[in-house]
Amino acid sequence: MELKAFVEITRPHNCILAGIVGVLGSIVAVGHFPDPLTAVLVFLVVTLGCAGGNTINDYFDYEIDKINRPERPLPRGAMGRKTALYYSLLLLAVGLVLAHFINIQAFILAVIAYAAMVLYAWRLKPLPFIGNIVVAGLTGATPLYGALAVEHIGLAGYLALCAFLVNVAREVIKDIEDVEGDVAKGARTLPIIWGEKRAAYVGALFALLTVVASFLPVRAGVGLGYYAMVPVDLIILYAAYIILKNQDRESAHRAQKLLKASIFLAVMAFIIAAIV
Repeated sequence: MELKAFVEITRPHNCILAGIVGVLGSIVAVGHFPDPLTAVLVFLVVTLGCAGGNTINDYFDYEIDKINRPERPLPRGAMGRKTALYYSLLLLAVGLVLAHFINIQAFILAVIAYAAMVLYAWRLKPLPFIGNIVVAGLTGATPLYGALAVEHIGLAGYLALCAFLVNVAREVIKDIEDVEGDVAKGARTLPIIWGEKRAAYVGALFALLTVVASFLPVRAGVGLGYYAMVPVDLIILYAAYIILKNQDRESAHRAQKLLKASIFLAVMAFIIAAIV
């Protein structure tokens, strides 16, 4: 067993990014930095939830990762599967304890989100489109969690909607990238049952819907602050163009990475809009 596997299996860069997005959701909601204790608790609850979710996902994805991602800790033997299961449950338990110290709304959302992560990894991931919706909902809930922690929604509601839509696009496109391993495991993802071309159309459609939804804050009176979203919208549209042009694994990888980057950039754009 490798000690570094306990960090690696959580995919820490993703978890830290999610934690930051949670804190930034608080800033978007109220237009200023929340009190330090609340910010730290939000960061830890989101980060630990993400870490536990990633770990239990690898536990259930052991067979498929032997094909798609053999370099991960479980397929290469750096950590036992049972150890990964207990480790994930510990991370989630600590996260829920910390969520209790924020407020009741934040605790309830944490319970729902953590349960959804486990259910997704256990049962929902192989289901066509349903698994995509669950993951996108969890991503959209991240800035919303920060907003609930400061007991004000504000622009964070629009940000959550955009994060949800762009992640539906990303998850569908990511399934195109993972077709080989998913077929081997018998999963029924959208690209497998509909074909990669039709799945690309679905992904591109949700990317376009994200761009449309990004205009909603203008109607809420955001004004000039909205224009910070324009470069993000262009990145999202370019990702849609890439996957529509070619549905091979390399194109799907490029498109989903661009969409992933657009999430963080959108958060920064919404912060600018909230402050301005």
